[in-house]
Amino acid sequence: MRGSPAIDRLIDSLKRLPGIGDKSAARLAFFLLGAPDRLVAELADALTRLKQETVMCEECFNLGDRSPCPICADDRRDPSLVCVVEEPADLAAIEKSGSFRGRYHVLGGTLSPLDGMGPGELRIAELERRVRSGRIQEVILATNPNAEGDATAHFIGDRLQETGVLVSRIAYGMPLGGDLEYADHVTVGRSLENRRKFSD
Repeated sequence: MRGSPAIDRLIDSLKRLPGIGDKSAARLAFFLLGAPDRLVAELADALTRLKQETVMCEECFNLGDRSPCPICADDRRDPSLVCVVEEPADLAAIEKSGSFRGRYHVLGGTLSPLDGMGPGELRIAELERRVRSGRIQEVILATNPNAEGDATAHFIGDRLQETGVLVSRIAYGMPLGGDLEYADHVTVGRSLENRRKFSD
């Protein structure tokens, strides 16, 4: 018994969140127990409203407060260029860079048979429908550079090959300001593989 049943219940609930273990969950629970009532009430209200006020975009499957989302509704975005990402958080990271002016498609995860994630659990069929509509000229596969992300990118690339649309994959390489000496061998190898012609 770590405390009262209410504390134990909260700790068990917090442990279900990604990246939260026993110690972090206990630390958060005891912080909330000692926090002002106003802060706890605001957090509870924010969690309740999160589920009530968040909707999925009917076009790209991003999460927001309306559908279609502001990106899909923006006439200044290029509808012929679609960037495929795993989750809404990946979309947010690309948007933060300010370097992409096309639209998105959120898969909802990656292929992972051990976790029960097959093609039917992802929004691959919806992506195919969007591509076959004829408005898309290029699909950029921006899944994460790991085994699942690469497998998903290859699977989608194969599925889209017969459509004739250009399919590209984001480049991997050295982070800005990184040192070769400290980079892992996979990053260094991909930096060399994804090199491009040097220009002034």
